[in-house]
Amino acid sequence: MKIATWNINGVKARLDGLVGWLRESNPDMACLQEIKSVDETFPRGEIEALGYHVETHGQKGFNGVALLSKVRPDEINRGLPGDPADEQSRFIEGVFSVNGGALRVCCLYLPNGNPVETEKYPYKLAWMRRLAAFAEQRLVLEEPLILAGDYNVIPEAHDCWDVKVWRNDALYLPETRAAFRRLRNLGFTDAVRATSDEAPLYSFWDYQAGCWQKNFGIRIDHLMLSPEAADKLVSTSIEKHVRAWEKPSDHVPVTAEFAFETS
Repeated sequence: MKIATWNINGVKARLDGLVGWLRESNPDMACLQEIKSVDETFPRGEIEALGYHVETHGQKGFNGVALLSKVRPDEINRGLPGDPADEQSRFIEGVFSVNGGALRVCCLYLPNGNPVETEKYPYKLAWMRRLAAFAEQRLVLEEPLILAGDYNVIPEAHDCWDVKVWRNDALYLPETRAAFRRLRNLGFTDAVRATSDEAPLYSFWDYQAGCWQKNFGIRIDHLMLSPEAADKLVSTSIEKHVRAWEKPSDHVPVTAEFAFETS
């Protein structure tokens, strides 16, 4: 089973690229972030025509997440628990039947947090605390759990092209990386780093200043795996070539292959 995460940066603007990628990469599940679409106007028809079931948690103009799957989910939960007042659409969870039981796949779009001196950074850290609390509760179920998405976190210095550029950014601040480590220390495995110690290894290149052409990238798109999911991990891939397509997202798909079989 191939599971992917991709910040699409506007599904309507990049629909041709998304359809082309789904045909080429052929994931069994795809977690999309920044769909920038309300549920009612999400272009599901073109995606369903490829054999995918579509679940969205959308928002007009920004944010929004979607879960595409070849297998219909048994259960869908929208929104990250822990703050009823939070109206931003950044989280969707699907539960799927696989041989041996349930597989939980969560698609998340973690807040950017910049500018740091505004309320955006405390919101980011609070969101990360809520994510860790949710993950800890789900771990009790002892089921395969995949937290896939744009984390807006650079975990280590070798995950960015120049640490001096990012040192004071919300994506790399010590508090941000400590919050990510707290999630990892609950027992989660970073799928990409479990299969590769290659550096550089990036999933995002800014549109500005020729970052793509110069390979000035960062790795902020992650699949974090519970022990039960990590046991089934076979391989990972960052599909870097997609960044060179016409009208690309500034992110590329990150995929992982698992030894799951649908029941």
